[in-house]
Amino acid sequence: MTKTNKINALTSLADMAINWKSLRAVALCLVLIAAVKFLISDTRNKRKQNVAMDPGLFWDQEEKLKESKSENMDLIWNEGEKPKLGEHKSDVLDHSLKNQPLPVNSLKETEGADTGKIVLPPDTRRPVNIVHLDLKGAAPKVNYLKQIFPLISSLGADGILLEYEDMFPYHGGLTMLKSPYAYRMKDIEKIKSLAKLNKLELIPLVQVFGHLEFVLKHETYIHLREVRAFPNSLNPHHPDSVALVKDMVTQVMDCHPDARWFHIGADEVRGLGESEDSKNWLHSHKADVGKMYLNHAVTLARFVTERRSGVRVIMWDDMLRKIDPATIRESGLQEFAYPAIWNYFSTMDTVAIGNLISRYQEASFKGVWFASSFKGATGIDQQWTPLDYHLQNHLSWINVMNSMTKFPSINLHGIMLTGWQRYEHHTVLCELLPVSIPSLAMCLQTLKYGAFDENAKAEAKRILGCNVNVEKDICEGSVSFSGSKIYNMVHHIHSNLQNEVEAMMQHKHIKGGFSRYHRKYNFANPRNIGFFQDQLNQLLDKWERYIDNFRMEMEAIYFQDTVEEWMEENVNPNMDILRENARDAEQIMKLNGQPKSRNIS
Repeated sequence: MTKTNKINALTSLADMAINWKSLRAVALCLVLIAAVKFLISDTRNKRKQNVAMDPGLFWDQEEKLKESKSENMDLIWNEGEKPKLGEHKSDVLDHSLKNQPLPVNSLKETEGADTGKIVLPPDTRRPVNIVHLDLKGAAPKVNYLKQIFPLISSLGADGILLEYEDMFPYHGGLTMLKSPYAYRMKDIEKIKSLAKLNKLELIPLVQVFGHLEFVLKHETYIHLREVRAFPNSLNPHHPDSVALVKDMVTQVMDCHPDARWFHIGADEVRGLGESEDSKNWLHSHKADVGKMYLNHAVTLARFVTERRSGVRVIMWDDMLRKIDPATIRESGLQEFAYPAIWNYFSTMDTVAIGNLISRYQEASFKGVWFASSFKGATGIDQQWTPLDYHLQNHLSWINVMNSMTKFPSINLHGIMLTGWQRYEHHTVLCELLPVSIPSLAMCLQTLKYGAFDENAKAEAKRILGCNVNVEKDICEGSVSFSGSKIYNMVHHIHSNLQNEVEAMMQHKHIKGGFSRYHRKYNFANPRNIGFFQDQLNQLLDKWERYIDNFRMEMEAIYFQDTVEEWMEENVNPNMDILRENARDAEQIMKLNGQPKSRNIS
């Protein structure tokens, strides 16, 4: 070896030694950084666990019963002022994203060409659109579902979330749970066929914890209530409780052998932790209400997944929101279930939702669902769907969807467009489904195009036959979708009936000479009655004819109990005023101005 070569070799060895020392230094720094992060993380987790161990701190005041569903529907961590109907803030949305088309994973794209069978896609980050049909109120007849399933499909939906409640044909020991108007088994088969024909995936929903009013109202099951005075929630510790909900789930699962998703609800478990059984469990397990909730949720989620291989469980997320991610991981829930994050407000704290997604990612959930609202979330007795409110809700969700790249280890499976028909089993009806079809069209097209822009409006108009006017809260023009007669008639009733009745009652001769007191004692001057009687009778006759026609349209779509309830809540309070005044006017007119006599009718 020459002198020059020896020098070069020594130089190379020196360089290697320097590089090795550098690498060792870098590695040492990385180890130190990791150790510091571990210590900080461990301290934080211990702090969180210490808080979680105190049942008094769990969920703060969220377990208190609230006056309105709108408050219940707020996210637990949202401490801001409840937004007004239709209110939205410009800083909620990133408007630069509104015109970006949102990719939709349509099941139709994977349709088997020969068999017509839906070929379900693998897990993907392109979300599907699932329309929620809440059957615990105003459940449509199957013939109407036959008409609207093609409409829902054409609007861009990929599936139906079917919340059965008491409309499922339970049998055996569960027979008492079904409504007198419950679907028959052949009806369920027809619904499944219609869904398959229209390339709509069916996802059954059976509540297993909260919102079990339709079960716990029965005397047979009162002993299974968490709070004996209220039928809301199941006592998870009674030996009969798990057997009951497993039986319910089994019957529905057996009826849906092809379902790849199964929704167990598990939201708004009011009063959890208040029974003596729960208090004893908390004490003996040195645990909090969160762990108690997870214990029952895991039991049912595991049952579903073990009963049929390949089925995945969905559950509403509100009860998970303040449970520490580490506690969720320890429970194993993430191995069986996928949380559905729901928010129905027009004004959404999208940053807070991002934090929530991050928590579920930390809890090792493999994926999440989102849940928006196209109806049934703006008032417990809402009659007409406020379009702008639901539009803003979906625009906010699009903003969240477009941020999912920040969460690479958690998959977004889809968004459920909820259409609540009641806030719970014992409350009144919200907007009827035909009334909310324009809202559904608007929301689905907004998800497709990223905004309710001219393209979205044009497609909605092509399918519905009318122009969805968000500002006026109405679909204008030649409305032609299935149920459009009810849509138009409800709008007419909503806009005119009460106003016309109130105007009639303001007639000076009714106010001054035909008051409640006059009618009670059959005491009125026939001359005064003559000034308003014809007008009163004409108004009554006009509305009686209109309501008769409306009833016929309702009976074509709904069962008798729904027709009666809607009339009693939305029509009869005003019609009865006209009927009673017309009846009394005719009766008192015949008395020819005689002295007072008590009306005993």
